[in-house]
Amino acid sequence: MSAQLTVSGLRKQFGGLVALDHIDLTVDRGELVGLIGPNGSGKTTLLNIVGGYYAPSAGSVYFEGQRIDGVAPSRLARLGIGRSFQVTKVFRRLSVLENMQVSALTDWKVSRNQARDLALEALDSLNLSRLAQERAGRLSGGQAKLLEFGRIMMLKPKLVLLDEPFGGVHPELKRFMYDTIRAWNARGVTIILISHDMGSIFGLCRRVITLSYGEIIADGDPETVRNHPAVLEAYLGDHHAA
Repeated sequence: MSAQLTVSGLRKQFGGLVALDHIDLTVDRGELVGLIGPNGSGKTTLLNIVGGYYAPSAGSVYFEGQRIDGVAPSRLARLGIGRSFQVTKVFRRLSVLENMQVSALTDWKVSRNQARDLALEALDSLNLSRLAQERAGRLSGGQAKLLEFGRIMMLKPKLVLLDEPFGGVHPELKRFMYDTIRAWNARGVTIILISHDMGSIFGLCRRVITLSYGEIIADGDPETVRNHPAVLEAYLGDHHAA
């Protein structure tokens, strides 16, 4: 099977700070990959490069055989790459329904009526129908994260990049988000998930990649990574790892 996403020799430097170095990885279609590591290890920087928000200092990123490093996020969305953020980004003055329609209308072949129908269907699946006319700026933190999920759904994505989607979310809503992620993945959507909630990572993901100081130190199944000496050292320090 050829990889859907290929990252080769990736490096990102901000002045004298090397945020990522020697990153090589492949992700196959339909994988659900957890990306973990201590604060400052480069996780979000990696997603920002794959998602088109940063250009790499060196190296390349290919998606379905097409080189995408340095390509604008708007173009990547049309290729089927969706992204959520640590700090939820919604159009606060627009209604929930209008937020959803904005995503659908990135496809010029979709009419406004079609966009509305698709948005209402997606909102229903996320239990947000009752809030369709509510201003997005009045949503709770968890509801805003669900809206961000909905906007990703409107893109009909092939690859979804999720950056700390569970932060500050009520446990019941978190379980619903777990189910939504599993449903996407069951339909063949590839997902890369960053989370400091280790329960979500080890509960959802069949593969876990660990970053430390901008480099990959472990890549494998959850149990192997959980007990990897380099991972224990990165999180707990030399004494605990020993």
